[in-house]
Amino acid sequence: MEPSNRGMTLVELLIALGVLAIGILAIGRLFPLSSSTQNQDRMATAGSDYAQQKVEYLQNVAWSDPEMADGRHPAGTATESLGNTGAWQRYYVVLTLPNPLDNLKRTIVTVNWTVGHLRAVNDTIYLRR
Repeated sequence: MEPSNRGMTLVELLIALGVLAIGILAIGRLFPLSSSTQNQDRMATAGSDYAQQKVEYLQNVAWSDPEMADGRHPAGTATESLGNTGAWQRYYVVLTLPNPLDNLKRTIVTVNWTVGHLRAVNDTIYLRR
């Protein structure tokens, strides 16, 4: 006798659907993760841009200008809010280097933002008298 060609049984069909469902759920979990990562990268890129903007501005400020005085700018714990929502906070610190490099000022621009937890980017520039 020849075996009959009846097709798949119900058990085989349920197993195949279960494996397919697990695969689709695994792929579906990647989309929110990639969206979150993309948002973090966008925020970091914008933070770097804001730091670079301040560095370029400070390159053209006179050595004796109050904006180039030693210390934190703005003073204390204040920050400059950036972006439409104020999501990024920026400040910079100026330090005149000791002798024999006292003709140089080291300026560190810091931009902070929060996505999940506090993140920051720093940009350092040395300015000559």
